[in-house]
Amino acid sequence: MNLDLTGKRAIVCGSTQGIGKASAIELALLGASITLVARDKEKLKTVLKEIPSPNPKQAHTYLVIDFNFPDNLKVAIEKYAGKETVHILINNTGGPPAGSVLDATTDEFIHAFSNHLLCNQILVQALVPKMKKAGYGRIINIISTSVKVPIRGLGVSNSIRGAVANWSKTLSNEVGPFGITVNNVLPGTAMTGRLESILKTKAEKSNKTFEEAKKEMISEIPVGRIADASEVAAAVAFLATPAAGYINGINVPVDGGRTGSL
Repeated sequence: MNLDLTGKRAIVCGSTQGIGKASAIELALLGASITLVARDKEKLKTVLKEIPSPNPKQAHTYLVIDFNFPDNLKVAIEKYAGKETVHILINNTGGPPAGSVLDATTDEFIHAFSNHLLCNQILVQALVPKMKKAGYGRIINIISTSVKVPIRGLGVSNSIRGAVANWSKTLSNEVGPFGITVNNVLPGTAMTGRLESILKTKAEKSNKTFEEAKKEMISEIPVGRIADASEVAAAVAFLATPAAGYINGINVPVDGGRTGSL
């Protein structure tokens, strides 16, 4: 099985924490050179020091980009794409705040659509031309199991994640002939800052402690525990390898079996 990413460069968005950071580490362990992307320069500099380099030819770097400003993203990524060939793109952005869909404002939908789908589109348009020339590309979107079963209390997130999944499937059909695959990884309950926020909100609304809300969530997971971010990152890294070259246009739940659908 060919899991070697030597000579490949990966851009990992939202890579200063959680699944994004874990994905950057796993890809680097397989030999890829990593470009970290996030909006906090100091955090990027700190994480950069933690990215492994088992191969002396690896060269890791970072880009300071705030997805709240898509026009700035477009300028920065087009400039970077002019200098580098990026073989792997990991689209990963923090989810919208919790809340019912009925109470959501139009601005919340617009903001989420911009942060997720529009920024993904900007990145893809800038990077795919060189992926085509290289004959190798992996676009992996870290989304949510809400793509399969909507999650109660995440109205805006459910809506936007579904849009990204359909965008991804459409894109996979268009770029497949060029050696480029597009897939979605759907994290379930991985202990990240995002999950902690959801648990805190759930606890407050149900008059429970954080630990009570956590135990309640764990009771719904067949494997009986919350995942480590590295377990989700392992799926991300595999989909980026040559071994996964015939896997295209799919959703991969990494959720311990919690999602109630096939």
